[in-house]
Amino acid sequence: MVADGLRVLLCGFNPGLMTAATGHHFARPGNRFWPVLHLSGFTPRLLKPAEQPELLSHGLGITNMVARATARADELTAEEYAEGGRLLTEKVTRLRPRWLAVVGVTAYRAAFGDRTARVGPQERTIGGTRVWVLPNPSGLNAHWTAATMAEEFARLREAADTAGHGGSASVTIPSS
Repeated sequence: MVADGLRVLLCGFNPGLMTAATGHHFARPGNRFWPVLHLSGFTPRLLKPAEQPELLSHGLGITNMVARATARADELTAEEYAEGGRLLTEKVTRLRPRWLAVVGVTAYRAAFGDRTARVGPQERTIGGTRVWVLPNPSGLNAHWTAATMAEEFARLREAADTAGHGGSASVTIPSS
């Protein structure tokens, strides 16, 4: 679910088993991705995973860092994450979205070798594409509620709506 020049390219870790079976991103019941995407204002209504093609009409795309499906993201190896980061960098360079949003700080750290990264905008850019790390919407991530996740997703949406290619949004990058 990608296209050239998107506002935001969302990137998950890897497909879970339900996603692999259905072909729809974040398809597992209890995953908060789709409700949070709507609560944050990225979509005008709550989309079902099967409606993921509608993301393109909102300037959004969706992909995975690692193609291999697993029951849990911790089944992925460091090598798979590193290779996923390399392939994602190639994809972003080719597609040139305004923002790359990696869903999950653990995946971002592993893929890009940045052990100090936190949720929010990153200093790293890929060509002209800015990078934002979003919280993992899995129901297992108890540190974030749907409401607090929606606030972070909305910060990204506001930045993506404010800055075009070559422009800069007013975002605070957390210091280490």
